[in-house]
Amino acid sequence: MTVDMLVSVFILLAMFGFFALSLRKAYKFAHMQIHARLDLYPVPKEGGGRAAYGGSYMEEPEWWTKPRKIDRVNEAVDIMKEMLFIKKLFVHQRVLWWASYSMHLGIYVMLGWSVLLLVSVAWHPDWYVLVVTVVGVVGFALSTVGCVLLLVRRVSDRVLAKYTTPLEYFNIVLLLTVLLTGAYSWLFVASPFAVAAQVFTLSATDLPPIVLVHLALLGIMFLYIPLSKMSHYVGKFFCFHKVLWDNDPNLPGSSVERRFEDAAAHPAHTGWSAAKQQAPTSESSKG
Repeated sequence: MTVDMLVSVFILLAMFGFFALSLRKAYKFAHMQIHARLDLYPVPKEGGGRAAYGGSYMEEPEWWTKPRKIDRVNEAVDIMKEMLFIKKLFVHQRVLWWASYSMHLGIYVMLGWSVLLLVSVAWHPDWYVLVVTVVGVVGFALSTVGCVLLLVRRVSDRVLAKYTTPLEYFNIVLLLTVLLTGAYSWLFVASPFAVAAQVFTLSATDLPPIVLVHLALLGIMFLYIPLSKMSHYVGKFFCFHKVLWDNDPNLPGSSVERRFEDAAAHPAHTGWSAAKQQAPTSESSKG
């Protein structure tokens, strides 16, 4: 098997692996024990207009005897604002939002572009090729600019630099490298339509080295993202619905009570890695 074929098979397996690993992480989050019950208001699912001012069903006298009013539409709208527009970052960190949203929006566009590119393998009228080309340019531009701005921001901002770990720099650099090698390949080396046709039909031959490097890095990134901190696209849903907005009452015989009983019967065995949380050594106890 040639290098071209190996890379083609790898990128296809990596794409499948991305979805499989993302679903595996979602399954893991969905079956975790009940959380610490933060109940942070406003909770969008509160009905009766209470969500608008951060109210709760517990305002009602003898609320436990009355049916709850739950607004699923408002809840869905609010989570979509967060997923599509990063609403909380816009409200609380407007300066950082521009770079972050540019990167995230660019990635969304690139995912859509990948689907359009796959369709172009079998169907490619001139007008469709033009649309796919425009979508690709917009996606590459937004995501690349966003990555560069985030990297510059984390390096130049003394507060952000203090809390940015080497792994977070690695994540941005990896994404930026994939984007830059892809953009260079498209602009100066090979048509993405021709490459996609060869890769998706497993007929790749004589692909330029830079294209092979780009595809290999893209495959690595597909497999890495669901295993890394960048998998928050999965965790965000559960963070909001199962932590921030989960204010279901813990009543006798309720599912909440059963979940607490199960959590108490199977306590999590975790520990803190911070030095202050560890037992003192003989040397530190002398000090």
